[in-house]
Amino acid sequence: MTADVSGAVEIRSALVRLRRTTGLPVAFGGLVEPGRQHVRISELSGNTTTALSGLPVTSGNGLGGRAAALARPCAVTDYSSSQQISHEYDVPVATEGLRSILAVPVVVRRRVRGVLYGALRTAQPLGDRTLGAAMEAARDVEQALAVRDEARGLLAEAARTEPARDPAAGAVWEQVREAHAALRALAPRIADPALRAELLGVCGLLTPGAPVDEVGLTPRELDVLACVAAGATNAVAAERLGLRAETVKGYLRSAMRRLGAHTRGEAVAAARRAGLLP
Repeated sequence: MTADVSGAVEIRSALVRLRRTTGLPVAFGGLVEPGRQHVRISELSGNTTTALSGLPVTSGNGLGGRAAALARPCAVTDYSSSQQISHEYDVPVATEGLRSILAVPVVVRRRVRGVLYGALRTAQPLGDRTLGAAMEAARDVEQALAVRDEARGLLAEAARTEPARDPAAGAVWEQVREAHAALRALAPRIADPALRAELLGVCGLLTPGAPVDEVGLTPRELDVLACVAAGATNAVAAERLGLRAETVKGYLRSAMRRLGAHTRGEAVAAARRAGLLP
């Protein structure tokens, strides 16, 4: 299991969606703590006590620990009497009044980063529909964490390359432009407002020019231009930005018109002169 200190927003959102789509009365979960071999239960939805709040679930122990150790979903119909799991956590589970529970690991690049749980207060099987919904919720968290990982990697790369502001730096300067384009593409997909602001702040460090709205470009038009400046085709830009290719063309045409440009290259050059692109 690998440490993680971020993602509470994604976990919380996933639990709310899980309860809404399945009707489960209780859902809870958490991420692996830094430097530890356990998941800390930090987010709860539908709970009536605080018995599970802050509980550290060690890999291999209990239902969630078993799911984490095996890196696959696990479920029990009656937690307290199940012979499939160990029973280190019987007291907090009983205090919350939980009987039938499922646990789904959150796995990013083959590493367990957390566990999501769904539970009933009665002893009855949790069907395939409920399990499928829990797995979908876990996948949502996995994708969000993967995006965060990529974003933090790009932030680190941008921090390393930002001082190299001489265009003659060649390959290093191109890395700055690629990092800028990737950061702008990722920012709208980040749920955590603090991390999103951090990403856009780094973009500003890489492009210390006039604000976008002073030049007349919308943020999405600049996103498209940043991708184009990094060498992306319309199709590639659409994939990076989560847009349709025709939508990308529309933004690009609009940006060209605002910048008084007749070609993609002229638009990129104009945006660089304005200090909007590195």
